[in-house]
Amino acid sequence: MNELKARINRMTETLGFRLAFLLAVALLPLGMVSAIQSAATLKEARARSEAALMGETMRAAEAELRLVQRARGAASTLASLVVPLIGYPLDCSATMRAMARDSQVYTFVGFVPVSGVMTCSSTGETHDLHGSERLQRLIENPRPMILLSDEGSISGQAVVNVSNPVYVGGDLAGFVTISLPHSALTAEPQTTSSSATPPALITYNAEGDILTSSVGLDGSEDVLPANRSLKALMSEQDLAFTAQSNGGRVRVYSVIPIIPDLLYALGSWAVDDDSVWYMRVLPSLMLPAAMWGACLLVAFLAVERLVTTHVRSLRSAMTGFAGGKREVVRMDMNTAPIEIRELSDTFQQMTDTILHDEAEMEDMIHQKEVLLREVHHRVKNNLQLIASIMNMQMRQARSAEAKVLMKGLQERVMSLATIHRGLYQTTGLTDIRADELLTDITRQVVRLATGPGRRIEVRQDFGDLRLTPDQAVPLALLLTEALANSMKYAGARDGAPRLSVSLHRTGSATAMLEVANSTGERPAAASGIDVGTGLGAQLLSAFAQQLGGKLHTEETADSYVLRVEFEVRPLTEGEARISGGAQEG
Repeated sequence: MNELKARINRMTETLGFRLAFLLAVALLPLGMVSAIQSAATLKEARARSEAALMGETMRAAEAELRLVQRARGAASTLASLVVPLIGYPLDCSATMRAMARDSQVYTFVGFVPVSGVMTCSSTGETHDLHGSERLQRLIENPRPMILLSDEGSISGQAVVNVSNPVYVGGDLAGFVTISLPHSALTAEPQTTSSSATPPALITYNAEGDILTSSVGLDGSEDVLPANRSLKALMSEQDLAFTAQSNGGRVRVYSVIPIIPDLLYALGSWAVDDDSVWYMRVLPSLMLPAAMWGACLLVAFLAVERLVTTHVRSLRSAMTGFAGGKREVVRMDMNTAPIEIRELSDTFQQMTDTILHDEAEMEDMIHQKEVLLREVHHRVKNNLQLIASIMNMQMRQARSAEAKVLMKGLQERVMSLATIHRGLYQTTGLTDIRADELLTDITRQVVRLATGPGRRIEVRQDFGDLRLTPDQAVPLALLLTEALANSMKYAGARDGAPRLSVSLHRTGSATAMLEVANSTGERPAAASGIDVGTGLGAQLLSAFAQQLGGKLHTEETADSYVLRVEFEVRPLTEGEARISGGAQEG
């Protein structure tokens, strides 16, 4: 997870990503304008579809409108004519019969008194409608009304009844009723729609009851809008909207008041594809989206070709040079912008200058190192010459005490020679490997102090510690003096004397030198050299102080231990000293 997060953070910090992000923000207004235009286009398309359906609905309902309006006009006219004929059943029935015959459509025409006993009708028969639920509904709300009857009480077939109240002297006397066959109103409408599927036409009254349906009364429920009743769709103005039907499909609806507050026509046009609005919006969105994506791609490729590739090559060269790679390959920046070309040229000049300066510095350091090694070599030779002269002088000495003193002085001179030999043989100028230097000194001192009659077991343990010359010299002198003292006083209760020398780190910046020798009876060869002057103790203290350490001694029943703990100076001090000497030179 952390690695993925790191990769994402690294990607977001790249030049290409940031430039692409800025371009995306810059192109965002274009996308918003395109979205607004797409929404406007969709809205306009829906408005056109709804307007087209409204015209189709009006054309489809035209035939029904004429029939119903004729029946409504005839019912209103008969409501005035039937008043003087109410008391004359035969004349009244003749009038009703003539109306039905002349219309050639009406299946029944009659006057229904409030009592329910109808004696005036186009059939000439008496019909008792007393207790009829439909009659009670008309009496409770005496107004012009259009109702559907699935099975007419007189004709026995599905009819649409158009009724009009009749008043005599201001009192309700009854209703004139005209029955239209339902089949005459549900004939297939003739439309000019270009759609393969004609719109569904439904007529309903003010009560929300469906009167006719071009898809059948049973199939009407599926085409009606969901969560909207027909009564809620009544309005004095034409109404058009798009909604989901009870059947689950998106449909366009239009509602036209054929006779306000009495008869309404609802047209419903099924959308060919429920996702058609996606198809309409898609072209409007695809163009700006394609432009947006193309701009981002072009910007990314341009940045990659003109900037990122060259910056990556330059970064790789810089990283390699910073890591120590000194073979700088000339980079091809011909296609790069001038700013990057200038940066590449500057880097090339910088590397050339650094390489030239490093070469001069290495040559200078090499010369200094050769000179310093030669100095150490000559000092070593001179010290060895002095030791040889002392050896010759020691042979001519008459007293044993003088010989012992001169031998001790000779050992110190040889130790100095050994140190200088180690300085020009071990490492370079700025650091000296303590294990190489101290091993050589220990071997030299032991060789000088032992002989055929004296053998000492020596154990060495020097860690890989690097010191500056300012610390290596006093440490070597201190070890020489400590070894000389240990060799002088080393003894053993059984077997050969033992000597242990070690140097190891005690912390990140501290180290400890430890020299231990066994005590006890010394060999016969060591007798006669026990001449203590106190010079060794003074030298040890002086060397420890020069080293910057603390000297500790510890003596037990069978051993004597000398420890010096000191702080290891950083090698940069040696480098600074060498650099300062080079500048002075």
